Amino acid sequence: MNEIINEAVFAPLANVAEPKWWTGTPAIDPARFVIDGHEYRVAGRPLTPSDELSASMRQTFEDVGLVHVINTGLDDLESMRLIATQVPINQRKYEGGANPRKTLQANVFEVGAPLEAWLHYHHEMAYIGSSTKMIGFLAHKLPSKGGATFVSDNVQATTDLLATPFGQKLKQRGLCYHRNLTDRNAFTDKLDIGVYNHWQQSMMTEDPDEAIAEARRRGLDAQWGEGGLLKTRYTISAFEYFPQLDRNLLYSSMADDSMWFDTWPLVQHLPIDQRPLKLTFGDGSEMTRDEKQEFLDVYDRYGIPLDWEVGDIALICNYRFAHGRPAVELKEGEHRELGVLIGDAFDRLETYPDKW
Repeated sequence: MNEIINEAVFAPLANVAEPKWWTGTPAIDPARFVIDGHEYRVAGRPLTPSDELSASMRQTFEDVGLVHVINTGLDDLESMRLIATQVPINQRKYEGGANPRKTLQANVFEVGAPLEAWLHYHHEMAYIGSSTKMIGFLAHKLPSKGGATFVSDNVQATTDLLATPFGQKLKQRGLCYHRNLTDRNAFTDKLDIGVYNHWQQSMMTEDPDEAIAEARRRGLDAQWGEGGLLKTRYTISAFEYFPQLDRNLLYSSMADDSMWFDTWPLVQHLPIDQRPLKLTFGDGSEMTRDEKQEFLDVYDRYGIPLDWEVGDIALICNYRFAHGRPAVELKEGEHRELGVLIGDAFDRLETYPDKW
């Protein structure tokens, strides 16, 4: 690579909206969702699957929608995956997703985001017609300080937001997700300045015709733009019906807006209208700055930290919780690696008029 890189490509824009993540008090008592692996380990050995552990994990997930297994004594992804799948997760491929995830091992993916960037609260794969019911995390490598993941109680957030004029506006107008996916071939021997994800990786094909077909199969309005950009648009409700609670829940966040890149290296310098993602109301109208802030704040009010130790396993219902994390700073020689499990797919139902 012989390019000279202007320092401006690393410079953030001013006046970014930074998440607060939580109030300092978890929105749900951790005693409701934390399972201590010590109670299920035999003679101090690392945790292994058992009927008792499976029953506890399944009941906790059923009741809360969140399971955090601690004190497992595990340090390899496969052993952690076997514990995670004590709750049936029906693992799926990561197809059509926005994040540039790579495979760590069979059916276990990396987080797919730079540690320098904070990741706003979000529901996994809410921006396509085939979403996922749950997501799992396996704590494989961790720094000495920081690196927590946060979840937000979406049931409380939904009730809160619907009580506001902005929440009612979301209910009435819905949302449109705008995505611009770059062509990997245009960046051969070049630094990926302005790149979030290439369409080849998102759609898992090198064939342009197959990429368009895959995008449309996932309910996206897709077309080619200048410079080989795959431009997709997806208009849908900001909410999703959740059968278990028999009610419509919030199923969207500002993570799918341009502000997702406020701290994203090589992208954060871009003007708002040139970033790879954008979120508008379903009729194409723009959200105000205050509305975007309100969308951020409602998740922060119901945040809960998951403070990781190596070997920890968390399973998160994608309806009942959003998830995200602050930026992570590593010391020399440190790593942070969470294995990601993507759960069973479902086709978006949107909402029912009598389930609010």
